[in-house]
Amino acid sequence: MNHIKLNMVAKTKKEALEELTDLLVQDGSVINKDEFLRDIWLREEQGATGFENHIAIPHGQSSAVRHTTLAIGRTPHKIPWETMDGIDIHCIILYAVRSEEQNTTHIRLLTQVSCALADERIIAQLLEESDPKNIIEMFNAQADVDY
Repeated sequence: MNHIKLNMVAKTKKEALEELTDLLVQDGSVINKDEFLRDIWLREEQGATGFENHIAIPHGQSSAVRHTTLAIGRTPHKIPWETMDGIDIHCIILYAVRSEEQNTTHIRLLTQVSCALADERIIAQLLEESDPKNIIEMFNAQADVDY
């Protein structure tokens, strides 16, 4: 639950990535904020990470990550982001992936979350749920992930 922030203050993509990275740094999941952010931006240059239905799934594979995890954030306002449907986002699911696990854990996590996000009920719950515990339970039903 330390990795879920439902009242983000970020107004830009850069601010959102930094705000979620701060959650991961605070609990020790990420050991070097600047290095991890650099790796996220390198990935962003390869292609848009905006999904659809107001959700973005940025990710960084980095040696600055101590253990692979996710951070989930939501804003009350729209954040401009390159998305598949051209709509700004309200919810960000940030992956932090250890470099050593980039081919296995990373692919599995992306697949599991993408499958979950194919379900309109899950998207609605993700965008509306006010209790982080319920968000964790929702994703735990889809995957075995530490938030």
